[in-house]
Amino acid sequence: MANHIEEAKSGRASCRTCKKTIDKGALRLGVEAANAFGDTPSMQWHHVLCAAQKLPAELKEALAAYPGDVPNKDELEKVMAEAYAKGNAKPGGMPYADRAPTGRAKCMQCHEPIAKDSFRVAVEREIEVGASVQAGAGYLHPACLAPYLEAKEGDKDETVLAITNNSRLAEADLSAVIAAIG
Repeated sequence: MANHIEEAKSGRASCRTCKKTIDKGALRLGVEAANAFGDTPSMQWHHVLCAAQKLPAELKEALAAYPGDVPNKDELEKVMAEAYAKGNAKPGGMPYADRAPTGRAKCMQCHEPIAKDSFRVAVEREIEVGASVQAGAGYLHPACLAPYLEAKEGDKDETVLAITNNSRLAEADLSAVIAAIG
């Protein structure tokens, strides 16, 4: 089951973004998430307006698949566009390029720190959590992406295309990242 929109079946679920209760009958976005207690993924629920602010890519996908009528769809699309413009939105998929919000991450290829506000590329990697393995983000300097992909036997052209499609960077910044990749 992918991310989807539905009417809340009860008033017990809380929004994972604002932490407030989602009223019975209100539209909500369900985002599939790994379950620490089993192999079956669980759903994380969000008010659709909260999702428009923080998860616009997931909401856009779910809105396209939702067969029903969404009463405030124009407002949601406006909020999603603002979230992308302000950089508040999480990228929709991996790999993607962005600016490092802190200086704590280390490059998976060269093991050097990625400086705050510098460009970085996020790729999907497996992370061991207890007895299970989950997918998560790993970060690289743009110049380290090509050697990383060679070691993993990944396709550089496909990866650059995916970065272009998933990036929330301005056009000039995205061009700089692609130039640094080589």
